[in-house]
Amino acid sequence: MSPGIALQPASPHSIKRHCSMKFRSSYETLLNYDTFTVEHNDLVLFRLYWKNVEVSLMLNDRKEKYEKVTDGTSSENSKEEKSEEHMDVRLKHCLAYVLHTSGTTGIPKIVRVPHACIVPNIQHFRVLFEITQEDVLFLASPLTFDPSVVEIFVALSSGASLLIVPTSVKVLPSKLAAVLFSHHRVTILQATPTLLRRFGSQLIKSTVLSASTSLRVLALGGETFPSLTILKSWRELGNRTQIFNVYGITEVSSWATFYRIPEKVLSSTLKCELPVQLGFPLHGTVVEVRDTDGFTIQEGNGQVFLGGRNRVCFLDGEMTVPLGTMRATGDFVTVKNGEMFFLGRKDSQIKRHGKRLNIDLVQQVAEGLQQVESCAVTWYNQEKLILFLVSKKELVKDYIFKELEKHLPNYAIPDELVLIDSLPFTSHGKIDFSELNKTYLKYTNLKFECKLNGKEELWEKLQHLWKSILNLSEDSSKIPDDSLFLNSGGDSLKSVRLLSEIEKLVGTSVPGLLENILSSSILEIYNHILQTVFPDEDLITFSKNYVTKRKFNDVSQEETSGKSLHQKSVMPSNLDTEINAFIALSRGSQILALNTTVFLTRFGHFPSACSSDLISQTNIQNVKSLNPSALIGKSKDLTCVAKVYEDGTPVIGAEKMELHVRWRSDTGKCVDASPLVVIPAIDKSSATVYIGSHSHKMMALDLYSGKVNWEQILGDRIESSACVSKCGNFIVVGCYNGLIYVLKSHNGEKYWMFTTENAVKSSAAVDPTTGLLYIGSHDQHAYALDIYKKKCVWKLKCGGTIFSSPCLSLIPHHLYFATLGGLLLAVHPATGSRVWKHSCGKPLFSSPRCCLQFVCIGCVDGNLLCFTHFGEQVWQFSTNEPIFSSPCTSTSEQEIFFGSHDCFIYCCSMKGHLQWKFKTTSRVYSTPFAFHNHNRSNEMLLAAASTDGKLWILESKSGQLQTVYELPGEVFSSPVVWESMLIIGCRNNYVYCLDLLGGNKK
Repeated sequence: MSPGIALQPASPHSIKRHCSMKFRSSYETLLNYDTFTVEHNDLVLFRLYWKNVEVSLMLNDRKEKYEKVTDGTSSENSKEEKSEEHMDVRLKHCLAYVLHTSGTTGIPKIVRVPHACIVPNIQHFRVLFEITQEDVLFLASPLTFDPSVVEIFVALSSGASLLIVPTSVKVLPSKLAAVLFSHHRVTILQATPTLLRRFGSQLIKSTVLSASTSLRVLALGGETFPSLTILKSWRELGNRTQIFNVYGITEVSSWATFYRIPEKVLSSTLKCELPVQLGFPLHGTVVEVRDTDGFTIQEGNGQVFLGGRNRVCFLDGEMTVPLGTMRATGDFVTVKNGEMFFLGRKDSQIKRHGKRLNIDLVQQVAEGLQQVESCAVTWYNQEKLILFLVSKKELVKDYIFKELEKHLPNYAIPDELVLIDSLPFTSHGKIDFSELNKTYLKYTNLKFECKLNGKEELWEKLQHLWKSILNLSEDSSKIPDDSLFLNSGGDSLKSVRLLSEIEKLVGTSVPGLLENILSSSILEIYNHILQTVFPDEDLITFSKNYVTKRKFNDVSQEETSGKSLHQKSVMPSNLDTEINAFIALSRGSQILALNTTVFLTRFGHFPSACSSDLISQTNIQNVKSLNPSALIGKSKDLTCVAKVYEDGTPVIGAEKMELHVRWRSDTGKCVDASPLVVIPAIDKSSATVYIGSHSHKMMALDLYSGKVNWEQILGDRIESSACVSKCGNFIVVGCYNGLIYVLKSHNGEKYWMFTTENAVKSSAAVDPTTGLLYIGSHDQHAYALDIYKKKCVWKLKCGGTIFSSPCLSLIPHHLYFATLGGLLLAVHPATGSRVWKHSCGKPLFSSPRCCLQFVCIGCVDGNLLCFTHFGEQVWQFSTNEPIFSSPCTSTSEQEIFFGSHDCFIYCCSMKGHLQWKFKTTSRVYSTPFAFHNHNRSNEMLLAAASTDGKLWILESKSGQLQTVYELPGEVFSSPVVWESMLIIGCRNNYVYCLDLLGGNKK
């Protein structure tokens, strides 16, 4: 900062001297002694140099006015961005300390903090809190939490006292309060809101923030700041403690902004619902708010980015970082009239009942209720909103729910309310959400220990569970007998919850219950449970006639009439002779190369001995990789595919890996389907992505540009992933209206529609030897379709709803289907006859996956099961939560990858032994994708997605994280990778294509 100039009105000479001396004496603790004066007839000028580091704060008579940093920071930042200067971790005396983040608000990482980053924090807080030798600071933070550095060195550099107390005292609020404010008279307290709340409102008011308290400064940070209403209720009349909101992230250690709440606001008796602003940047800090496209905004909502010329830390393996680097915080704010108000973290933003909700809002509203001492809210398993309460007195839950309904919209009302004695907190003084989740698990286990006394109680509790899981008010009228779960707001995840709750209630498993939940009325579900639990009881019949099966009113007469379909357009006579050589990629690293040998041989691109169709003669699911050699079986002669893969020489030695959006395409509604990527062998530049969405749209997008080639509106929403026909001329996809659509791949025209009796979420599999397509339906049947003759070859009742996709093995020639009834079936592809079946006991949402020796599948009971092709179970591997993710094998077939609801990505050997596991930040629903690093052909990577929208790129042998990218919505779609492009669907309505880039290439 350049030396500052202070201007003061002129006055007689004696007054000038007096003012000069007074000005010097007032600021001599902050200023160097090389100041000088320049006298003028009208002005007295002071040229001032701040001591130590230039403090970017203008002090005005030490009153409560702290000016916001001027717009110069943005221009300064723009200059910094143009600078090529770097901070180098290898320089001597660069680092002050190294710490590991806990991962409670993001991904765990190593942060190496330079002196130049943390020193401005220390110096600014000395000025901000006006620290003197008389002050006593409490070391509230553990040494593993970076605010402790500020606490320690603010005290030491000021000559103040630093109070350190044993952990055994910290955990006892009343004892801690006595030590801090009676025995040692602490004057400065920097803490998390959770640590303060542990004192309890009564002790806070009588001791911490009493009229006679020793506490001069209270700085709260590290978590969402309490509402002003709560804050004012904690202060005793006459209290004069200065209260600050401080905000920052460990990645830009330690604090970044501050805001002192004006005394007139704290003293006001008016109710204030507005949140407390984040305030102004601390010295050397640049704060930006950016929208989803990365542009800085001055008004509206966006994500906070923090940095500054020297406010730079080294994350994980970084060796050099450009000065002025800005770090994404994951925190969202709204900017109004230049003031920033915290909205919540990205992981606090949930989508519930189709609405966006910040769970911090629920906590603030609940905490504002008179009977509530403190509280916390969790999004348990990303399915249930649980409110934990510490009450001031005996609480009636119904009363709390009614109070919440006055202040919150319906979609924000918690599913359950759990009373606890005190909030658990981490060593860093933040709420320990993992402990709260364990508390809730114990609570649910205790809740369902009771046994049913009869069928009347079963009916009553079934209705209670129905309302609870669908978030319907308990006071609402009786659930109509003909209510369908899916039509009432349920989905596949909630259906599993209802199944689990019912089985806990009745104390036993109920075979076939999940299919009933998905397709039958509540009365039929009740009768189904009765047959298992009370087999001698009479069933209740319907009082009125209605159809409980899914209605297909939106299906046109043309679409439902099999006769008219068979009489419609005949397949062109040249279609079966028209050859399309292509490679098709789908979820789970499934690669299909068809017709490439015939096509390329015909055009003289390589000799027939180099046969990519060897793939079809071994096992279509087990093409070794996306490496060119994969297309020619065991051949290592890469010249055979030089015309197909014109990628150049693989680049070795990328220093850093990053994902950047190449393009995104708006589908209109959620995209749960996974992409199908089809690459023509002769011209890969015309590669196409096929994907459908809840908007009823099926889309064909150019892989490289994202341009829409065509879109077709189907009869209902699409969750089925597309499949390409053997000839490459057709795309096959299932639909919620029960139809299987066959569309022309080049223009999307409907070629044929086949009708099933219920929704089709399963994705088709193609037989490369016969051209038949296999698919399952919620009508509990598996189908084999000849799309060229427009007929169903066979239909098999599978004893349960088929949600997942079939899997085809060529040696032996078996077709595998899995049902929500827990059955894994091996079927003969030509006849549809059963070869063998195995009951897994619990629903199978996961799709089976074949390799040469085994077939593997994940189960809702948390087990990954492995079978031989003859139906013998070889091993099982257990996780802690349900497995919806389908397995994916490595190119060598020595490892198998999958995800679990326990938030881990797993790698097991083909003997069922754990090789590694990687913890993500949310459940892993989708299927991983193994692929070669486009920049290092000898390195295998794994792409996986967690439901909170994060894309994880891991090294497949070790599970080491290479990079992570956050999409702005939930993700249930599975990634597909081609070359350096990753394609995936997102629940924010978009399909994304991201470039996977290396760093500096050698």
